[in-house]
Amino acid sequence: MLKNLYLKQKFTILLVVILVFGLSISGFALSSLLRQSAKSDIASTGIMLMETMSSVRQYTSTQVNPELVDKLETKFLPQSVPGYSAREVFEILRGRQNYRDFFYKEATLNPTNLRDKADSFESDIINQFRSNNNLKQLSGFRAISGREIYYVARPLAVSEPSCLQCHSSPDIAPKSMIDRYGSANGFNWQLNEIIGAQVISVPASKVIDKANKSSFAIIGLVSGMFVMVILLVNMFLNRQVIHPLKRITRIAEEVSTGHMNVEFEQLSNDEIGNLAKAFKRMQLSLEMAMRRLKKSHGNTNAK
Repeated sequence: MLKNLYLKQKFTILLVVILVFGLSISGFALSSLLRQSAKSDIASTGIMLMETMSSVRQYTSTQVNPELVDKLETKFLPQSVPGYSAREVFEILRGRQNYRDFFYKEATLNPTNLRDKADSFESDIINQFRSNNNLKQLSGFRAISGREIYYVARPLAVSEPSCLQCHSSPDIAPKSMIDRYGSANGFNWQLNEIIGAQVISVPASKVIDKANKSSFAIIGLVSGMFVMVILLVNMFLNRQVIHPLKRITRIAEEVSTGHMNVEFEQLSNDEIGNLAKAFKRMQLSLEMAMRRLKKSHGNTNAK
């Protein structure tokens, strides 16, 4: 099929093939790179929020609770519970426009407050922590209602004996806590037992979609530039190769029919110019041969 095409068409097909192949490879690489960068940013956000919530828990334990020791002996204050404080602070953060799709939960297998009850996914994470004490963090992507979510989870253990004052048995738990949450949940905890997990959920779909749109925009820009290159190459090919070749071909055809008054012009010093030069030498050789032939023919007639 290529044998029947003109040189310009062959070059155009070659450049288009290079364009398609190059864009396929570079597009895949660029998309992967941007997605990876987006996921790294999402992971960094999740870790930062997790560290912030851990700091809130520590602040509540070390600075708030000591100030409420006297009151806690007679009355249960949920604000003194590190997990409650962290959750409330995060809910305030979620009230802001840019954080409405972020979630924080101290998912627990046997929680006092049922809003902390672990679902099946969170229960699986907690059981992984319980079965491997060396496992300190789990993270990854999951789909919820068609949206991609990045999660970070860390184990929650009963690290302080003071926690058992409220969670060992309903008999010794503060009456105000029993009145608030009941006596059916949140008891029989053991010291150093992993009872739950901190779980941060960060929306990923918008960030990844933005990365994909960026990659498409860049690929579109590169495609436009490559199309311009194809047009410029075709213009250069027409000016420097196709038109000179057509002129040489036309002159060669005239010479082949006996018109020796035409001349092969050498307009450049490149291969096309050398070709014109070679045709010019051939034309001179042909003229000399024709003159000899005429002269020889004239001598024969004279005899």
